[in-house]
Amino acid sequence: MEQMLRVGVIANTHGVHGEVKVFPTTDSQERFLHLKKVILMTKRGQIPLEVTGVKFFKQFAILKFKGYDNINDIEMYKGCDLMVTREDAVPLEENEYYIADLLGMEVVTDEGKKLGVLKDVLQTGANDVYVVTTKEGKEILLPVIDECILDVSLEENKVTAHIMPGLLD
Repeated sequence: MEQMLRVGVIANTHGVHGEVKVFPTTDSQERFLHLKKVILMTKRGQIPLEVTGVKFFKQFAILKFKGYDNINDIEMYKGCDLMVTREDAVPLEENEYYIADLLGMEVVTDEGKKLGVLKDVLQTGANDVYVVTTKEGKEILLPVIDECILDVSLEENKVTAHIMPGLLD
């Protein structure tokens, strides 16, 4: 289980006073309003940062970090991930999971047949879609709806799915 979760990626600088445009990789931009600290993942290692300002522009969160007051201080971090520890992550509701915890799970049918490995989660708006790769390398898309995804067990590292008619054709 991952100990750090990605909340965004620095897309670019914003202005000349050390602010950055962050592309969110979380469910909601509003998550950034409550963000106090992040960990910047660079090629040279991790840098803990304190968030001192948050605003929004289109699909981006604009963040300001303590001690970074000039565009030259922050420009080198374009493309770097911003992470939070599990302790600082947004609490989950019942039947919600962090995507990082789902990736790599074995997917089996309700009949006990091994289907493949969960490789990605597509967030479509209406419902998520699990991308499952079979041992033959084929991709299967499973809608995350009650009729299809019957159980997710983090303890067993397993997703149980009902394959609806026509899904594998």
